[in-house]
Amino acid sequence: MTTRANIACLGAGRMGRGIAVAFAYAGHRVTMIDVKPRSVEDFAKLEADALGEIRKTFLSLSKLGLLAEADIATLIDRISMVPASQSSVPLSDVGMVFEGVPEVVELKREVLGTASRQVKPDTIIASTTSTILVDDLSGAIENPRRFLNVHWLNPAYLIPLVELSPGKATDPVIIDEVKALLEGIGKVPVVCAATPGFIVPRIQALAMNEAARMVEEGVASAEEIDKAIRYGFGFRYAVLGLLEFIDWGGGDILYYASRYLEGALGSDRYRAPEVIARNMHEGRIGLRTGAGFLDYSGIDVDAYRTKRLQAMVDLLRHFELARPPVLDRS
Repeated sequence: MTTRANIACLGAGRMGRGIAVAFAYAGHRVTMIDVKPRSVEDFAKLEADALGEIRKTFLSLSKLGLLAEADIATLIDRISMVPASQSSVPLSDVGMVFEGVPEVVELKREVLGTASRQVKPDTIIASTTSTILVDDLSGAIENPRRFLNVHWLNPAYLIPLVELSPGKATDPVIIDEVKALLEGIGKVPVVCAATPGFIVPRIQALAMNEAARMVEEGVASAEEIDKAIRYGFGFRYAVLGLLEFIDWGGGDILYYASRYLEGALGSDRYRAPEVIARNMHEGRIGLRTGAGFLDYSGIDVDAYRTKRLQAMVDLLRHFELARPPVLDRS
């Protein structure tokens, strides 16, 4: 697959439009394919709606300083849309296909299976499903070694992270090619096993439910909880990953805090997993012992801490919260 391969999106909904914007912005030609048979009039309406929203998205990006308004026409010209009856021609000349139809297994299998017979044998095919496991879909695809799940986070054209979930038949070479393609358009791909919720949605669901539960219990108002998330939870994890943060403070801190919360709140949802106790037993506490979830051997720990703290200071400046010291003693 070339670095500027043509891209196809099966479906022209929110995800298809977002992916089209991301790839067109990075220089690729993109064809959105309507997968539902429609009258000429209905297709024209959908096409106008999809391209109109894409134009508005580019206009918004220009107002945010990411491109010049004069460049919008060039980017829009890279995106086209065709009805289902005309899909074979554009699909025969693409390097990668992204499926983005509604979360219905039968529909996805039908759309993916049809597309797999229209593309070249080596064309990479991906579903963008957020709920369905890749191997529940791969059986419908000709040559499933080139198939995997590529889960984007909305808005797809802005959020850097993209989660890749290969199936049992996925060729490792395909994973590397997709990672390279995504990195080429400025994305940050991560690979995870085919499991419900992938990485971010699984963690996100726990956090969102707990925030809603605290409102329900009267712990704090929605406004106060969201302020805490922006300036505490989100602030720290924009610099330190969750597992890195465990190592930063020490896995033993999480172990004892989890035991207290489980007892005080009467819920095993706070119980630490076995890996926390196992790491403690093996002396993998974190930075203090040179290893935890991550390996810190051979690095300058003081320099590492300074780099992370500098990133936090940069965030303080971004939020206009960095202040000089008060030196007046009067």
